Amino acid sequence: MHCSMMSVKSLGKITLMAICFAFPLMGHFQVLMPGTDIVEDQAKAEIGIDCIFCHPFEGALMNMAYPSSFGVMVRGGSKEDLLKTLTQRKIDGLLAWQTQYKFRQPGDHVFYLSPAAYWEPAEEKFIVHYTKVVVNAFGLEKGWDAEVGLPIEIVPLTRPYGLYAGNTFQGLVLVDGKPAPHTEVEVEYYNPNRKYTAMSGPFVTQVIKADANGVFTYGMPVAGWWGFAALNEAKDKMVRDADGKSYPVEIGGLIWVKAEEMR
Repeated sequence: MHCSMMSVKSLGKITLMAICFAFPLMGHFQVLMPGTDIVEDQAKAEIGIDCIFCHPFEGALMNMAYPSSFGVMVRGGSKEDLLKTLTQRKIDGLLAWQTQYKFRQPGDHVFYLSPAAYWEPAEEKFIVHYTKVVVNAFGLEKGWDAEVGLPIEIVPLTRPYGLYAGNTFQGLVLVDGKPAPHTEVEVEYYNPNRKYTAMSGPFVTQVIKADANGVFTYGMPVAGWWGFAALNEAKDKMVRDADGKSYPVEIGGLIWVKAEEMR
């Protein structure tokens, strides 16, 4: 059967819509995962850090291009560029990144990453998720609530380590350094071994909203790593090389927080 170009395009859109309805779009999360969030023993002061782009609850991975920036801020002050320390790793044939970091001084270390833009064909937009995670070193609790200065970021109002399962986590969403009221925040559990199974689509990604002051609160029901992604849209669009057209850019401010079982 002969189809006109308009018909082919229409069929393509219908097919894409059918796929989207059949399989709800899962949350994209930039993962920045240290081996631990608390370092106490100087003899074990070197840890691994993984950088992965995925759907964390479902365990679906995506290729992650070389990041735009990666570094650490120590005690809310000095920053160290760690981008050149990253090395490639393959997970199920897909590209991810990793590094080793040795802690040399006490205090809170805020690791932060700015990824390359990711093209999401199902939503026809680019995705850039600025991500951070806090690791405390040698008992000095200073710097965990410091602003890195990312275009969008979550500043923790709850100390983001030493948390039990069942504790609540509270954060402030900033866009260009200012509180972003009513920002939507997606929450997902990092579930690489598929320990838990969602009862239906809405259980995969939890969705909450910040209040009028840009503050959100969420109770973490089980132990493990939890990702919080505050989502917004960039002011400027980005040109896609494949077709020369401009598309919207979803910017996300992410933070990863670990909860532990009480013993």
